[in-house]
Amino acid sequence: MDDSTGSGRLDGESTARATATARVQNSGRGGGRGGGQGSGPGAIAPDGSAVEFYAAMPPDRDSAALVHGAVPPGAAILELGAGAGRVTRPLLDLGHPVVAVDESADMLARIEGAETVRSAIEDLDLGRTFEVVLMMSFLICYGPRRELLETCRRHLAPGGRVIVQRETAGWFDSAGPSEWERQGVRYRLFDVVRHGPDLLSASMEYRLGERAWVHSFTSRRLGDEELEEVLADAGLRLDGFLDESRGWFTARLA
Repeated sequence: MDDSTGSGRLDGESTARATATARVQNSGRGGGRGGGQGSGPGAIAPDGSAVEFYAAMPPDRDSAALVHGAVPPGAAILELGAGAGRVTRPLLDLGHPVVAVDESADMLARIEGAETVRSAIEDLDLGRTFEVVLMMSFLICYGPRRELLETCRRHLAPGGRVIVQRETAGWFDSAGPSEWERQGVRYRLFDVVRHGPDLLSASMEYRLGERAWVHSFTSRRLGDEELEEVLADAGLRLDGFLDESRGWFTARLA
């Protein structure tokens, strides 16, 4: 999962795959656990993400730089939901050994220079720990929270740091039908349905030249008022935030 995996939208250059809510893989259309689904040319990852689309996107150096600045130089990183490696490659360039985990073999095949492990995040048990466990792409809003965070805790070395990206409160409050273009890619958010103040379903279309992909997803808000309790349930404690919007938070062993 990218920068992004695990995980269905891109916000500027800071994220790639953002809809890790399903677990089905085929060559054209996916739909499964959690209700996410994807369609378009090429392989579709278990979460509904289009492999060819994310492989075509440039490296996400902004996210990698944010992570790099929050951890010791050369720290080993376990990247959960690495996708096609949009963040993996810049982290390697910054001197971090990376173990990249994703459920999609097609995504992992696009990664070079890192150890790769094919697994659903919640099932992962490598029997070793890391200085840094990274889970981007808003996976915490799309997948089984406790299980995902327990995997983070299980692989975190004493004194290490978990880094997680979540949807911001501003996105949940303002998301609606919209279109924009960035770096030659046309984006369209549509079919936005609010099931309540903290649950939102939508579809995102990505168009690159003559190719187009659609990713449908459901996202559940993780607000500040519940963050500490959610972390505590998984054996973690809140450590701080990496950005002004509080979209990136860090945690340590409780």
